[in-house]
Amino acid sequence: MSTNRLDEHLRKTLSRGRVAVSRPAGCPEIPLHLFDPSVLEGPLSHDEAQAVVAEPAYWSFCWASGQVLASWILANPGWVLNKRVLDFGSGSGVVAVAAALAGAREVIACDLDPAALDAVAANADLNGVSLTLCDDWRKRPADLDVVTAADVLYDPENRPLLNVFRESASRVLLADSRVRDLGDTAYDLQTVIEARTWPDLHEFEEFNRVRIYLAEER
Repeated sequence: MSTNRLDEHLRKTLSRGRVAVSRPAGCPEIPLHLFDPSVLEGPLSHDEAQAVVAEPAYWSFCWASGQVLASWILANPGWVLNKRVLDFGSGSGVVAVAAALAGAREVIACDLDPAALDAVAANADLNGVSLTLCDDWRKRPADLDVVTAADVLYDPENRPLLNVFRESASRVLLADSRVRDLGDTAYDLQTVIEARTWPDLHEFEEFNRVRIYLAEER
């Protein structure tokens, strides 16, 4: 996957946009093609700002929850070792890449955004791992062992996903920095870790506290 294609995706909303390889501070083990902030030598024009807000390239940032979950999986590979893993809302692919590096039998990166899947493919190549791409959750295989998801509960309408994930795999690893109380006792809090989106978007401090949850069949 050529990075020229990723640059083309970025320039649909930001004419100066491009990606560069960097290592997120919260998971420096995994290099990624991410938005290059050095292109912003001056403030965004009104039109640029409007375009970025209207159609943000989420995949070009490594969000705090993704970094934390990826790092946690690398430190605890037993959760995914020899498992068939689906990473929901994969974005940059950092969690999917981490699962592959940790020894998962197969990792499926699922995202509705074609640009995100291009980014996942590029980042998999960069890290020397093989991932399966999926553009629709409804096309997922029936025999999943683990579902991973990071920062997918930002919209309250996504809360039903908590139950859907549990019905789809015997183990769910979830990271979130937006919701303080999941309201689902099936998810056990494992740890809370501080991290910042990379490149830094200077978000509210409360969004830098990432909670990792585990749900398993008992």
